Amino acid sequence: MSTTTQPPAAPATTRRRTGLSARHLHFIALGSAIGTGLFYGSAGAIQAAGPSVLLVYLLGGAVVYFMLRALGEMAVRMPISGSFAEYTRRFLGPWAGYITGWMFAFEMLIVCLADLTAIAIYMRFWFPDTDQWIWVALTLLVVGAANLASVRWFGELEFAFTIVKVGAVIAMIAGGAAILAVGLGDASTPTGLSNLTADGGFFPHGPGGMISAFILVLFAFGGTEIIGVAGTEAEDPGTAIPKAVNTVPVRILLFYVLAIGVILLLTPWRQITGEESPFVQIFDTLGVSWAAAALNLVVITAALSAINADLFGAGRVVAGMARQHLAPAALSGTVRGVPVVTTLAMLGVLVVGVLLNWALPESVFTIVASLATFSTVFVWLMILLAQVASRRGMSVEERDALRFPVPLWPYGQVFAIAFILFTIGIMVWISEYHTALLTGVGFMALMSVLYLVTVRRRLPRG
Repeated sequence: MSTTTQPPAAPATTRRRTGLSARHLHFIALGSAIGTGLFYGSAGAIQAAGPSVLLVYLLGGAVVYFMLRALGEMAVRMPISGSFAEYTRRFLGPWAGYITGWMFAFEMLIVCLADLTAIAIYMRFWFPDTDQWIWVALTLLVVGAANLASVRWFGELEFAFTIVKVGAVIAMIAGGAAILAVGLGDASTPTGLSNLTADGGFFPHGPGGMISAFILVLFAFGGTEIIGVAGTEAEDPGTAIPKAVNTVPVRILLFYVLAIGVILLLTPWRQITGEESPFVQIFDTLGVSWAAAALNLVVITAALSAINADLFGAGRVVAGMARQHLAPAALSGTVRGVPVVTTLAMLGVLVVGVLLNWALPESVFTIVASLATFSTVFVWLMILLAQVASRRGMSVEERDALRFPVPLWPYGQVFAIAFILFTIGIMVWISEYHTALLTGVGFMALMSVLYLVTVRRRLPRG
């Protein structure tokens, strides 16, 4: 396509009067992968893979890094509203941009529904007699106001949320290190490196167990692609995006591999049943009587952060699609750069959707995690394919002029694409993910029909 070589229309620093500072974007990057997937979902991944879950987090982290570098290369070269949905439209065609944007919005709304319901349930800890719909309404008011006010207000709220989440993880790692160094806790519970090889070895369930943990681990990393959306709202995308993306390896090593590693060193993996968060077990061992209350606050903050960021990302992507005739034109309306109509529409969907989510059984977390994972890896796949297509459309001079090129080209991209295709294959292989897989494919089919019927004929000719 002729559009593959279009540079940004204007320098990034002149495109917006106000936006996200480097501090905001750094903390959005820092907190985007720290949520319920780590605080609660990690227990299920440990049970599935045993100590080998550490390798799963490393492999998943490598995929996320190459995906974000692909997104970063395009975002620094063309910092445009709509981010990856617009890139897939430019480099893979209108249908690809359309389905990528709606799949991302689908993913974000699903996760928001789960987190809204989770917050209402968590608030029972302190207010067991208060109707849960009150907490849902208050949550929507807080994150809705932050998203509707301005880009900077969103950044400030996400900054505060991330400080709480990061503080909790650091406290857990430091507390775990103190337990190992001083020998606190129950003497009958084995600790140390032997926990990584005892009771079945490093691969207690074989390669199949390790593979089955991929879904929950990738769910934990879901949402990191919002860096690309937030980055285009930065005051200086060319500087802010590379700094944010390049922190990914450190974040993965510190907040996932190190945190889960400390948990496994302190507690034999079979004792991490998921009846309580692994983080609570650490604080209980330290004799912190208010561990449950502290974790409850952290998990509520993590859920608030996820809803806040998901509304932000989905709103920008859908509004960008509307400007390209890939969504209803009314959704493109903005006030002070904020896609007000899109954000209000999504808040309305969430109000209705909470009632539907309320009726699901207690297995909702696993259902939502698997469904969100399919949507997530599909979006990641389209980002990677768009970046590959963009490279093919460049001249040698344009490639040499890239300010933030992906590393290990093209081997890193091949690895990430192959891993994502393998993950989708896992969902085909394991029956418990069939419902999520069929739902995701069904949503793609429905939106494709709508594209053919309502969108394609509205697209500009030529």
